[in-house]
Amino acid sequence: MRALRTLFWVVLLSVSFPSCRGGYSFTGGSVGEAKTLYVGFFENNAALVNPETSQLVTERIKDIFVQQTPLTLIDGPADMSITGRITDYSLRPQAARGANEVSQMRFSIAIEVEFENALETDNSFKQRFAVHRDYDADQSFADLENELAEEIIKELREDVLNRAIANW
Repeated sequence: MRALRTLFWVVLLSVSFPSCRGGYSFTGGSVGEAKTLYVGFFENNAALVNPETSQLVTERIKDIFVQQTPLTLIDGPADMSITGRITDYSLRPQAARGANEVSQMRFSIAIEVEFENALETDNSFKQRFAVHRDYDADQSFADLENELAEEIIKELREDVLNRAIANW
């Protein structure tokens, strides 16, 4: 009897969840009737270039859309497409400790994104997204760069996702 009840719930849940999939994502946004997504390579056009950043930005944007939407990633024409470039990868003094001494540095990454929704063209956009992290100037940027870049790219990809499907 218990096995029959368990089987009933498994069948009920497996039938229910695919029908809920619709065009909604885990973020509360909607992809509408879109089924496919293309993400182009984000070229690094910043003055300061870390050779890994282009690949990281591109892959992290792909990852969040695949993980949080029902869209299928394809190479070629798609219902939705994301292309862009890295426009800023920079370090700047943020706060002074004295006349000639910096106490805090700011690491920034900015991307320019063009999002095209072939099914709902009103939702298409071209926008710049920028995120920064401040750190103590006494710390070595080389020691912090990868960790800070990951944090920034994570926030950038969330901003792109929210703008694209939640229209935030």
